[in-house]
Amino acid sequence: MPTIERVPVSQQRPTLADVAAAAGVSVSTASLAFSGAGPIAAATRERVRQTAADLGYTGPNPLGRQLRRGRSGIVGVVVGDALRRSFRDPVSVQVLDGITSELGPLGLGVLLIPGPLDVAEPVIDPLIGSAAMDVAIMLWGGTVNDLVVDALRRRSIPIVLVEGRRQPGLSVIGIADRDGIRQATEHLVGLGHTRIAAVTLPFGPDRTSGFADDERLGDVRWDLTRRRLGGIHDAGVTPVAVYETSASLVEHGTEAGRALLSLPERPTAIVCHSDLLAGGVVLAARELGLRVPQDVSVVGFDGLDLPWLLPDVLTTVAQPLAEKGRAAGREAARLLVEGEEPASVELPVSLVVGTTTGPPPAS
Repeated sequence: MPTIERVPVSQQRPTLADVAAAAGVSVSTASLAFSGAGPIAAATRERVRQTAADLGYTGPNPLGRQLRRGRSGIVGVVVGDALRRSFRDPVSVQVLDGITSELGPLGLGVLLIPGPLDVAEPVIDPLIGSAAMDVAIMLWGGTVNDLVVDALRRRSIPIVLVEGRRQPGLSVIGIADRDGIRQATEHLVGLGHTRIAAVTLPFGPDRTSGFADDERLGDVRWDLTRRRLGGIHDAGVTPVAVYETSASLVEHGTEAGRALLSLPERPTAIVCHSDLLAGGVVLAARELGLRVPQDVSVVGFDGLDLPWLLPDVLTTVAQPLAEKGRAAGREAARLLVEGEEPASVELPVSLVVGTTTGPPPAS
């Protein structure tokens, strides 16, 4: 039978009860020493605070008073996909890590809620309407989130939207992804590429996979995908082909790469909406006997470390994934304080040139 390793009390974070016991006072007296209110002798207050300093206790949870007023202490995190796919995506994992690193020290828990699955008419998870939560963080910016937003608003739950469009009454944590894609595309143009294709994230909840014709390109429902396609056009480029994927996973990038690189007039460069998709395109090029970047250049987005792609190192647009999560966590905690209004931030991105981009092959 496996043993359970228990952390010694001396290694646990000290509590107010620990301080009270060490100072020889009641917990209520120790609480008064920190609040500054109520009848307590100055010498007692000083003794309690000195004891707290000796134990490494920094004070009561700043959200404690709010939670005692009937809050659950839970932040709902609505992911943009089935959980089984989200946990295969290091982008989602790093953002979640940033959120929990910000909320954990505040004593707040996280409830993961799946987003709408692969259906044309999305079904909202029952947890949206019933689970105890004080604030919700939504991790995708698709138009379908309007249904979730409406359900949460009916419950008067504050909302932090990650990478969505700005809306009245919502906090939005965004990144300059459209500008980042523009920079990446301009990098390819500067190298001399004119036949540039795109591998995109899903256009909407139906998650179609395949080449996108003009009609499909006119029906991009998810804001994140629309912004990143817009970044290519901002660089003065109309893609020679656009391949829509159903999810941001390596196998979907490989499928897209095979299709694009098998065209009669194949593109000399491919802009991908994520690093996992870009990595899949590089694998497809290798499979087809093409050299990267001598035969085809590939650009990704996210700034992930992909050791399995060696010796290639992606040219990519790096985004601050953990900081994006921390910013969402900070905003969620801030909204728990009565009277705070929603606020929005946009985090910068940067182009990082690797080994997967170079001049186009000589014609």
